[in-house]
Amino acid sequence: MHNIIWSMISILIPSKDYNCCRLVQTLQIQGEKRGVPYEVLVGEDGTSICNLHLNSEVDNLKNCRRIIREKSVGRAKIRNLLATEAQYPNIIFIDCDAVVEKDDFLECYITALKDNNVVCGSLYHAETLADRSCSLRFKYEKKADKHRDAETRRKKPFENFTTFNFAIKRELFLSIMFDETITKYGYEDVLFGKELEQRDINILHINNKLLHNGLDNNEVFLTKVEHSLQTLVEIKEKIGVTPLLSVANNLERFRLKKLFMKYWNAEKGNLKRNLLGENPSLKKLNIYKLGYYISIDK
Repeated sequence: MHNIIWSMISILIPSKDYNCCRLVQTLQIQGEKRGVPYEVLVGEDGTSICNLHLNSEVDNLKNCRRIIREKSVGRAKIRNLLATEAQYPNIIFIDCDAVVEKDDFLECYITALKDNNVVCGSLYHAETLADRSCSLRFKYEKKADKHRDAETRRKKPFENFTTFNFAIKRELFLSIMFDETITKYGYEDVLFGKELEQRDINILHINNKLLHNGLDNNEVFLTKVEHSLQTLVEIKEKIGVTPLLSVANNLERFRLKKLFMKYWNAEKGNLKRNLLGENPSLKKLNIYKLGYYISIDK
């Protein structure tokens, strides 16, 4: 009986205006094969009425259900809500635009959770770009993919924590939870990773990756980048040092900020046109992010 209890699992999927039925079906099949109690919960965070039908099939699947919030409560709060609704001692968080391609995905997590409190599985992307309108996000993610193998992530386990695909003991999660003051996009994973570090709670990084299938188009992704920088301004005292903050501080320290911002204000239109085009530059993205951050940091 004890062996069954420690391997019971709740799979939590926050969603908004996105069809994640295939993901839920795949997880449900793996859950049924294990023969151990499990559940899949989908949190509809402010999904528009016209899109609520997208995941209606979830309600017809065994051990699967939706939790619908008509008004969006934000990325942090919907995850916290799902965790409080979960009934089993282990929880897995998965973003709705993930694809499970490993037949032993759930089993890998259960095995790892036997002796670990937090396990991070990471993500990867297709080798080729299917839609040119998503070229910026594709380039950004493919560069990041080079450093997402477990061996690399273990060198800086807390900095490499991600909310896209991770498992954790429910009791531990409920003692921390995501910072609900973050209502815009970004940095809830950074703060959670720092909290784990401060509590001296180890993160095990494993190669239990999911395919990320929901690339944003360039305009949507750039808006998300801007929202994440707005979040950074609001929480920078909690976060400490990041590479972007270090550069911004050095510009201030060496009295180069005015000169840089003169350049950025003159070039931001050209930078944005490049980033929204079919062949965006990641170097220009970094320049745009730095200028945008400084422009809003009052």
